[in-house]
Amino acid sequence: MATFFIKTFGCRVNQVESQALWEQFLRGGFTPADSFETADLCLLNTCTVTHQADKDVEKQIRQILRRNPKARLVLTGCYAAAHEAAVREKFPQAEIIGKYDLGKKLFNVPDVCWTVSGHEGHSRAFIKIQDGCDCFCSYCIVPYARPVKRSKPLADVLSEIQTLEQKGFAEIVLTGINIGNYACPQTGTDLAGLCEQIAALPGRFRIRFSSIELQTVTDGIIRQMALRPDRFCNYFHLPLQAGCDKVLKDMNRHYDTAAYRARVADLRRQVPNIGIFADVIAGYPTETEADFEATASFIREVKLAGLHVFSYSPRPGTPAAALKQLPHEEIKRRSDALRALDKELRAQFAASLVGTEQEVFVEEHKQGRPHGITSNFQQTVLETDRPCHGLVRVRIAGAEGPLCRGEVL
Repeated sequence: MATFFIKTFGCRVNQVESQALWEQFLRGGFTPADSFETADLCLLNTCTVTHQADKDVEKQIRQILRRNPKARLVLTGCYAAAHEAAVREKFPQAEIIGKYDLGKKLFNVPDVCWTVSGHEGHSRAFIKIQDGCDCFCSYCIVPYARPVKRSKPLADVLSEIQTLEQKGFAEIVLTGINIGNYACPQTGTDLAGLCEQIAALPGRFRIRFSSIELQTVTDGIIRQMALRPDRFCNYFHLPLQAGCDKVLKDMNRHYDTAAYRARVADLRRQVPNIGIFADVIAGYPTETEADFEATASFIREVKLAGLHVFSYSPRPGTPAAALKQLPHEEIKRRSDALRALDKELRAQFAASLVGTEQEVFVEEHKQGRPHGITSNFQQTVLETDRPCHGLVRVRIAGAEGPLCRGEVL
């Protein structure tokens, strides 16, 4: 019986796609290999969001070619798609197969079943509801690698949620490349309509949205969150990228700071104790020192709960890559400053929750204590020695830096 090995690089979307591929391999009669060195088929689900991501993928390719040269080596994902010609020239031994051709070329089926029935090694489950982006932000390679927008049928999403809930997953994350663009291919139902259907499902579980673009957060989505705080996490990861209108325009982002500020105010008004986190890029080529200071000031003004800081990395073929780049040392300095700000924001957010009641999803036990996340994505340790699982109601008794302590109710 043929054996397989999957290595995943990058985002949550890639991770859930790899889980679906894992299940498809098992249905196809394959057996998991202990490592890439013993596999008959090695599949790399690649990422190209940064230069470091490219290096990581290429290192793994070389290891497989050197230590298991007889294996069938398949590359899929963004690195393979965005740089196909260059990758074929650099690694002629590898097969490059697009995500939506894997079914025909590996399993002799029309397409891979992208629905998952579980999540190997995860306490939370992830469902890919959407793929593709056509925003073409000036720094981003993703629209070149995933240009076609696709959405999973509404009925399939609902069925997948019910399957995962019945298997004991108490938190399910909806993910995609640009989930706010979700549109059921049969009915046209948008993300707000999908949320309305999810709200009607039975069971005790909650839904978390992965990163969602500001301009796709509709009043309908916010309304569903406000109506069903038990079903939808009071949390948004709302990419900012820059807190300066000039840089946002240069980046070809589709909003300005006024729009971001207004939407954050809307969310806080309608969804109590919401945790709003953001991506931010340090060292974009046209970012001056004054622009950088404006970004830090804006982040403090809107009181974000935390940041995911990206050091700018030029992606070949994007408009930003053709610009004069800032020195590496300056990009690092700005990145370090934003990461220090992130620590400050997380500590402030944790302190703001002291005295409130929260529902914690227990992810693991460390040093005899349950650890998990609240609905608004606050890391919390439960003050109990007994094992806890699933969703647990607590009162936040204190905060130490970015970590809260919760008394079980």
